[in-house]
This record gives sequence, structure tokens and C-alpha cells, in this order.
Amino acid sequence: MDSFITIRFKRATAKRFQEFSRTHFKSHTEAMATMLDFFFYNEISPKEKLGPTGRTIEASIKKRINAVIAIMRDMEKTQTKPTVAMIESLFQVEEPKKKPLILEKKFVEEKKQVRFQERKNPNNEL
Repeated sequence: MDSFITIRFKRATAKRFQEFSRTHFKSHTEAMATMLDFFFYNEISPKEKLGPTGRTIEASIKKRINAVIAIMRDMEKTQTKPTVAMIESLFQVEEPKKKPLILEKKFVEEKKQVRFQERKNPNNEL
């Protein structure tokens, strides 16, 4: 069995370590060894920051997604919908308006409205 050595910590730091160690590890020695191995293998210092947290990354991703959505909506309004409307209007089949033939126009012009009509006399009824 390995022997133990005493290390001095401030009381508040020792309490925090003991609580952390009890929740995650079987012994205080295992907790300390695992933490030291973590920093050694990952070649990082406990004093340096690891970068943005999950919350800040999530917030920035949401902002970018909202920006992309705004761009897509603008494209839909200004480009896609008008183009689709133009293409649909090209493919819609409408019956052409019937234009009268040139001969029919002359016939219609020659036919005039009747200006005078026979008047029925109420006294001469048969």
C-alpha cells in the first residue's frame, strides 16, 4: 500500500475538493490523479480558458441561423415568387379572343340602326 503525504490547502478549497471528489470518484487520491492526468495529456494549463462555452456557441449559431432565414425569406420575396409567377403565366392556356373577320366588319358597318319605326295608331285597331 502506498504511503500518504500531507498537503496544506485553505479550508474553503479543501471543502470544495472533497465535495467534488465524493460526487465523481471513489477516493480523493483518484480524483487528484485524474485531474492531473487530464491536464498533462491534453497539454493545457488550468489557468487558460478553453474557449467559448456551449451556451455562447449555441447563441452565436442561433444568430447565424436567423440571419440565413432572413436571407432566404428575402430571396423568396424578391426572386423566387416573381419568377414562379412569370413561369406560371407563360404556361397558362387562355383561349384567344375571337376577332371578327375583315369581311364581317364591313357587314356590321353597313347594317345601320333603324331610325324610324311605324307607329301603331290606337284608334285603328283591328
